[in-house]
Amino acid sequence: MSLVIVVGVVSVVPLLSYVSFLLLKKLKAKVEGMVNRQKLLRELGHNVSLPIIFGNRKTQVHNDQTVKRDLKIFDFQTIAAATDNFSPANRLGQGGFGPVYNGKLLDGQEIAIKRLSKSSGQGIVEFKNEAKLIAKLQHTNLVRLIGCSLQGGERLLVYEYLPNKSLDFFIFRMPIRKSLLDWKKRFYIIEGIVQGLLYLHKYSRLRAIHRDLKVSNILLDEQMNPKISDFGMARTYAMNELEANTNRIVGTHGYMSPEYVMNGIVSMKSDVYSFGVLVLEIVSSKKNNGSYDTERPLNLVGYAWQLWNEGKALELMDPTLDESCSSDEVMRCIHVGLLCVQDRAADRRTMSDVVSMLTNDTMALPKPKQPAFFINISSDYEEPDVTEIKLEVCSVNDVTISRMEGR
Repeated sequence: MSLVIVVGVVSVVPLLSYVSFLLLKKLKAKVEGMVNRQKLLRELGHNVSLPIIFGNRKTQVHNDQTVKRDLKIFDFQTIAAATDNFSPANRLGQGGFGPVYNGKLLDGQEIAIKRLSKSSGQGIVEFKNEAKLIAKLQHTNLVRLIGCSLQGGERLLVYEYLPNKSLDFFIFRMPIRKSLLDWKKRFYIIEGIVQGLLYLHKYSRLRAIHRDLKVSNILLDEQMNPKISDFGMARTYAMNELEANTNRIVGTHGYMSPEYVMNGIVSMKSDVYSFGVLVLEIVSSKKNNGSYDTERPLNLVGYAWQLWNEGKALELMDPTLDESCSSDEVMRCIHVGLLCVQDRAADRRTMSDVVSMLTNDTMALPKPKQPAFFINISSDYEEPDVTEIKLEVCSVNDVTISRMEGR
């Protein structure tokens, strides 16, 4: 009998030890999740309702503050499993602050994950800014932030997955795909971008200036609806604030307004300038940073201004759009684009004006004034995705601002 008891005890002890180990591991993960949540709240300086996602389960953590919008906190293991441990096969691209991956949660939901670079101090700033800002913004033409993850040095942002990638994938990266974007779709995309910017500038709870509006930051869903993405460099402003000065200038060359590059002055008109560049790129399928004149290496804005003054603005249009376009509509878009890239911020239109100009084809448009554009010293020059500029630098990366008088 004693032998049976001994054997039983010997058999049960390892089992109890294993069960205890599993319980402790589970408890440790839960405690770690709670600690990470509190750490995230401290980093964001932000009171929201934050449900923590452990695999398939969701635990709602309440606070006494007003609940604004749920921002899920995913544990790192869930994100790693969703991306097959961040497999290169699931990598969608590389942003200015880290790689972006496609993933699938256990419930089948597809997601896009931005994994901020551990070595980038700027990545922490972007993480905080985007998590605080875009979680509060809700519009059909803005990408939706689902949640985030924080563990150790890892900072991850989890977005809705948009299967058609970004607009530049269609008009720049793969020329054969340009045919998939006829004029009707391009005009539809322009209108969607306008609505997204109008919401940011005028109707959102947090009025915001995007500061890095460009073709690669326009994502497309399965119906080719445009969604503005990447709010890491966005800046909020008060309703009575027309402009502000900043000592840190960040953005992408070719899309940055002259007053922002030269003097650090940021306003809604900074986004308007970027939008104008976007419109000209969508119409032409050309990058603003290219060179488009044999005698003088004009960028796209300068080339568009030259064609406008010569009465040949329609030559800017991508030739593949000939059969699908309305020439009046194309001309109106070029006209609006030039009104948005004028040198002086005061001369540029607001996004409310742009809505009226694009939707009312009987509305008389004012004559555009001198735009701000660049002359590329080297035609092989490739612009970086994201650049930080010191104010004391007057000429950046062999790009200079130049003026050309209209004929």
